[in-house]
Amino acid sequence: MIGGEPVEAVMVRYGEVFLKSERVKRRFVSAMAENIGLALEAEGFAHRIETYRGRILIYGDDPARIAKTAARVFGVVSASVCTVTTADIEGITTAALKRAERRLRPGMSFAVRARRSGVPGFSSQELAAAVGSAILERFDGVGVDLTHPDYEVSVEAREFGGLVYDEKIPGPGGLPYGTQGEVITLLSAGIDSPVASWLMMRRGCRMLHINMHGGRFGGADVGRKVLQNHARLSSWVPGRALDLLVVDMEPFFEVITALKEPRYRCVLCKRFMLRVAGILAEERGAHAIVTGDNLGQVASQTLANMAVISAATTLPVLRPLIGFDKDEVVGRARSIGTFEANPGEIGCAVAPRYPSTAAPAETIARIEEEIDAVGLAERAAASVRVIRAKNGAVEEAAPTSDDT
Repeated sequence: MIGGEPVEAVMVRYGEVFLKSERVKRRFVSAMAENIGLALEAEGFAHRIETYRGRILIYGDDPARIAKTAARVFGVVSASVCTVTTADIEGITTAALKRAERRLRPGMSFAVRARRSGVPGFSSQELAAAVGSAILERFDGVGVDLTHPDYEVSVEAREFGGLVYDEKIPGPGGLPYGTQGEVITLLSAGIDSPVASWLMMRRGCRMLHINMHGGRFGGADVGRKVLQNHARLSSWVPGRALDLLVVDMEPFFEVITALKEPRYRCVLCKRFMLRVAGILAEERGAHAIVTGDNLGQVASQTLANMAVISAATTLPVLRPLIGFDKDEVVGRARSIGTFEANPGEIGCAVAPRYPSTAAPAETIARIEEEIDAVGLAERAAASVRVIRAKNGAVEEAAPTSDDT
């Protein structure tokens, strides 16, 4: 409230964070508030953030747009434009009536959802009954339906004030970005890896992307699509820079395409990617490698091959999509903005026609020794160039299929 008068603000709810210990909860809520602040600053919104037990309040000149921005921040379960008033039945009821005037019409049904925390003198049931009775008295031709109402108004009495709202914008949930340390994701031009990256970002991981750039062995649109995925993922952490490490894979591809055993190329390639990612992750302090692997989707993603591939690094390999159906991955890609129905030419010329689904570890080790996979990986890691994205835009030119 300002000077005791009701005022509009944005209320942010968080879920899983509330279950943490008090010390961890304070740290997580502080990180979430910081991330919300960065997101609002990126959009140019003047604002003030106040944090309370179970709720975050944001004050600013454009609450509707502020709510939409806050609702995209990781850790946020939902956001609502609300009226902040006094934490008594009279003040809350007055605010609820004013809000209901905007949407409640004769013939409609309504429900009141009430909560009370830290406010003595009445129960949440008494608060709901008082607000409901006032609405029935004020509006002709409306009725109560607690199961499937046409209109729903929520009221809360808390130690810091009363809150009244009638809409919720769903958020991504999860944990505040940056609270779980840094990981490195193998980002490609495909559908799966951007979703895998997003899911780990939603679990609070600070993200570093790496792309194994295939040069002439990759499709003409691979570079553009990788940069597009990278940029769109950066829009989910506004105000923060997101780096992409581009590694030259062409020398390695030249070596493995000359081998007499093409069926092992995919396993060799995935192991090589993990080797390089492991080198770069350790240089930059990342704690794990993330991939878009999905069990049984392609030959390199069988249990047998994944076991052989994972052994190429000592870092944990996280596979958040391991149990997803493809339709689920596509649906999530659409919702986060990385799906493109016609991505162009993004195929790989190295993939064999008949790849092995269970490559023997001994055979792979022998081939890697013959081609000096360790040395190739070290040289590839030394070839890295960094492309930064921020607020949904790339700050450097995208690589093309001719860049080596």
